[in-house]
Amino acid sequence: QVQLVESGGGLVQAGDSLRLSCAVSGGTFSDYAMGWFRQAPGKEHDVVSTITRSGGSTYYADSVKGRFTISRDNAKNTVYLQMNSLKPEDTAVYYCAARRGVPVTQFRDYYYWGQGTQVTISS
Repeated sequence: QVQLVESGGGLVQAGDSLRLSCAVSGGTFSDYAMGWFRQAPGKEHDVVSTITRSGGSTYYADSVKGRFTISRDNAKNTVYLQMNSLKPEDTAVYYCAARRGVPVTQFRDYYYWGQGTQVTISS
């Protein structure tokens, strides 16, 4: 059974940075494309960023482009999301998700996901 555990969330001020991590176990990490999604209260899971199995190709939502960076370390079975210049509108629960094949931007198309980590940005 593949398990994903996110960490690194917290409460910070606007303009600060956070680095989220997602540790994956129970499968061959390099078999999975990975995605970061976020869910604000009362809203759907929105894609933040995705990365291919090798890490060679990435995607960013327009709202985070230039501020967030996704990366992965296949030796450590971990995917990261470096978040800089945070804004109050980035406040949400952040989830990492895994799927075989190519990354996609719809949360429902991922096979596995973690419990989420809360990110709160104060103005």
